[in-house]
Amino acid sequence: MRYSHTRGRRVCAAFAALGVLAAPLGTGAAFAAEPPGPAALVTTSPSPSAASDFPELTPAVAARLDRAVQDVMKEAGVPGVTVGLSAPGKGAYIRSFGVADKATRQPMNPGLYMRIGSETKTFTVTALLELADRGKLSVDDPISKYVDGVPNGDRITLRNLASMRSGLFNYSADEGFYKALTSDPYRPFTPRELLAYSFKHPVQFQPGAEFDYCNTNLILLGLVVEKVSGTPLDQFVRKNVIRPAGLRHTYFPTDAAFPSPHAHGYTVQTASGELQDSTDWNPSWGWAAGAMISDLQDMRTWARVVATGTLLTPKTQAERLKTYPTGLPGSGYGMGIFDVQGWIGHNGSLPGYESLTIYLPEARATLVVLLNTDVLHDGNEPSTLFGRAVTRIVTPDHVFDIPVTRSEPSPSGS
Repeated sequence: MRYSHTRGRRVCAAFAALGVLAAPLGTGAAFAAEPPGPAALVTTSPSPSAASDFPELTPAVAARLDRAVQDVMKEAGVPGVTVGLSAPGKGAYIRSFGVADKATRQPMNPGLYMRIGSETKTFTVTALLELADRGKLSVDDPISKYVDGVPNGDRITLRNLASMRSGLFNYSADEGFYKALTSDPYRPFTPRELLAYSFKHPVQFQPGAEFDYCNTNLILLGLVVEKVSGTPLDQFVRKNVIRPAGLRHTYFPTDAAFPSPHAHGYTVQTASGELQDSTDWNPSWGWAAGAMISDLQDMRTWARVVATGTLLTPKTQAERLKTYPTGLPGSGYGMGIFDVQGWIGHNGSLPGYESLTIYLPEARATLVVLLNTDVLHDGNEPSTLFGRAVTRIVTPDHVFDIPVTRSEPSPSGS
């Protein structure tokens, strides 16, 4: 799971480069209709010039996008990828390339379920902010009001947690957690077990002083949602976020179950140095920070819902989108959401899977990328490589790019 920045230092992931090239096999329609959104969808009105700058997705533009996506696949050794790009009045580009299963050579296709990693954070924080809108909590409450035993808990607010400015240690960078996960990736973890890996470390800085992408923050927010609502997090998210957003193929799993049809995921685990099929690894170690599953159609809808604040009051959405500097040029992080060169949304990763779901308000453009490997290429996230390649073509003034620093299991805890 990651945003891709953590206080200017890289948190090394448990994965190395994958040296396998997958043959791109294009499927899907290039000009499918815009996905349906909720009836109460709130959108940002684009300026005429900004809207007109986004190109019509003609066959010629689609051909350029095909080449760009296939070039990234070959360069980064990505087995399979699906890309969905659209803007009102400009058409839609939906393509799948490569394979969903390296053993059977089943082609990737837009209808497959995928693990979406840290995009789960956008759902968890939306749930939290819905409770704030109902007057059940304030984002400026200290976490100690809801969860005992948090280091510096009387000073860390829910806002600090949601905006990655708490100063807490990231449990997934703990050496003991890394050993536990990699020795048995099928085992379940409880939220309290995850927090224990974090809380044995001193705080990294005082709340609000710095930005540090940290999965611990979201585990705590998940517990807050459960305590305030009196409902398990997965159930609350399903009833109050997934269903009202009009999502029909999005799940918050409580175990390793993976609905079919789904793509197989591929990772390289440094413990053995071997390529592994991680499809059925238990995502409970990510829980409120990264356990969810979805598909292309739902994520295209969610891109607009989360970026425009359909499920929240305008005041709360405005607060959510107040971004704090991350130390990366053209990049800011709000409450469970980023703004990178004008593209609003989140990326995600779990062993074997990566995703990117972003929205450009000026053009009301949506871009979703789903792929079945998380292995870095020359220090770059594959999802970022695809996002960069696509946006260079369609929005050259808003090129999506995040230098990589992960917030995933680390053998050194650095």
